[in-house]
This record gives sequence, C-alpha cells and structure tokens, in this order.
Amino acid sequence: MTQLSYLHPEAKIGKNVILAPFSTVYENVEIGDGTWVGPNVTIFPGARIGKNCKLFPGSVIAAIPQDLKFKGEETTAEIGDNTTIRECVTVNRGTIDKQKTVIGSNSLLMAYVHVAHDCMIGNNVIIANSVNLAGHVDIDDWVIIEGGVGISQFVKIGAHAFITGHTGVRKNVPPFTKAAREPLQYIGINSVGLRRRGFSNERISEIEDIYRTLYIKGHNVTNALAIIEQEAPASPEKDQILRFIRESKDGIMRGIS
Repeated sequence: MTQLSYLHPEAKIGKNVILAPFSTVYENVEIGDGTWVGPNVTIFPGARIGKNCKLFPGSVIAAIPQDLKFKGEETTAEIGDNTTIRECVTVNRGTIDKQKTVIGSNSLLMAYVHVAHDCMIGNNVIIANSVNLAGHVDIDDWVIIEGGVGISQFVKIGAHAFITGHTGVRKNVPPFTKAAREPLQYIGINSVGLRRRGFSNERISEIEDIYRTLYIKGHNVTNALAIIEQEAPASPEKDQILRFIRESKDGIMRGIS
C-alpha cells in the first residue's frame, strides 16, 4: 500500500498484496494473497477477490447493481484466483436474486468489459474487449467471447463455446459450439479449442455428429433430442449437451441458414 491510496481499516487484505497509488478499497472487502491492485482502481463493499489476481487501472469492482429494483441488500461480487481484470472493467455485485455476481479462477476479462448483477462466469473464461453482459447471464468454463459482443439477460452459454465478435446473443448457446452472424446462429463446433484442451479426435467427431443431428439434418429440436438420446454413443459430452438443451426453456440459438 502507498500513502496515495485509501484502504479502509476493516478491509481484509492478504499477504503481499500491492495497492498502487490513487486506488480505493472500502469496508467489507476481502483480497487474497499476492493480488496486484493497479492505479485508480475502486473496490466497493462486497468485493471478494482471490489470490494472485491483477486489477488494472480504472476497473471498478462491486459497485451497486444498475437495477432499479435493488433495495440496498447486502450482496457480493466474487472473483476467483489468478484472474486478470483489465482496464475499465466493471463488475457489479448481485441482487436479491442470486445474492452475488461471480467470476471464476484463471479467467481474463479484457478492457471495457461490463459484468452486470447476478452473472455467473466459470473458470478459464476469456472475454475480449467491450463485451457487455446484462444481468443474470451464466457462462460456463472455457468459454471464449470475442470483442464487442452484447449478451441479453438470463442467457446461458455452455462450456467450451466460442462466440465471434460484434454479435448479439439473445438465445442460449449450447456447449462446444461456435456461434456467429446476426441473428446469432450455429456455425460448427469449437474443434480448435477442444483439441487445445486435450479432446481426442474421436470425442470431437462424436460431438460433431450430435450437432449435425440437431442443426443440419432438418429435425425439430424435440425429434433431434430423441434421436441423439437413442443413437449417439454414451459419453459425458452427450449428457452435457442434452441436459443443457432440455434446460433451455427459452430456446437455443438457431441453426445454419
């Protein structure tokens, strides 16, 4: 800590935390060991920041939600270990709905990302510059979102999905897929990402076959799910895809047009 920063005496700060000049840490804040808080960072009450994180200048963590229904309830904004928050990222704390906003470990949020109240972001997620998440968005592990994307409230994005830049996401994006265009649609599976993470060619082919049935062969969703259930080889990925789609009450992104 420097004399040009402000640290509330009730904040809980771990070992070897660096608080750069002109940054402010309020009460009811917890920061884990080894975290670097750069210049001009503001950390409001309710922030829970893990170990070895990096918070770059202009970022604002745990500001109250931009939700007119918010009545001042005590909620949190939580960031896991080894996560990097780049310049001017804003992470609002939760509302009465989930009581918290969460960003997992080993993730990267690039400059000007906004994470609204009650969002749940998993581990190993990369969100590029100027992505805006509305409230209640769920993003599973290993998702990559390119720059300029806007995600509507209550949308869910499955694990290992890849979303191309400057698109609007208004429907749920199933796991392992690539999504692009306007309106957003399926353009294949994220085979490059899956190979990088150790998926075998056989597993990737099985995932491709599932999505061919769902998106390419002309079935409606109900019939496609029945065919996948009966004909696709048993696997954790199959179970994950079926569960995600069945739980997507408001629908999933459209197929190739």
